[in-house]
Amino acid sequence: MGFGHRVYKNYDPRAKIIQQHMDEVFAATEYNPLVEIARELEKHALDDEFFTSRKLYPNVDFYSGIIYEALEIPTNMFTVLFTIPRTAGWMAQWMEMQEDPELKIARPRQIYTGQREREYVAVDDRDGPEKIVGPPARRPKRPRRGA
Repeated sequence: MGFGHRVYKNYDPRAKIIQQHMDEVFAATEYNPLVEIARELEKHALDDEFFTSRKLYPNVDFYSGIIYEALEIPTNMFTVLFTIPRTAGWMAQWMEMQEDPELKIARPRQIYTGQREREYVAVDDRDGPEKIVGPPARRPKRPRRGA
């Protein structure tokens, strides 16, 4: 994440927009010194033939992680925050694929292999920790004897 985009073959316009708002974020939060490293990396990448010949320019995720950190969002939540806004796009692409099977660029291409049908139990009717944390975790497999 951070450089290159399958659709944008030049600078990602979303990255320019988010970059313009970084100063506003840092005015309201503690300044994140990583932004200087990110700006320096971007400058070097834009001057580097490896990146420019492959049309690898900063994308929207390049700076958004620094902003999330400035907002004191835990790092383990970044993936969730990167994913939430993409969900509508993924659904739109999936719907387009249903209408046009020749469509070449649509994601995700993962195949769901989980449980399909399940009996619904109302929250008030559930017992134990499922009310808060969901179903109990699977027990880890024990190593085979002699292994």
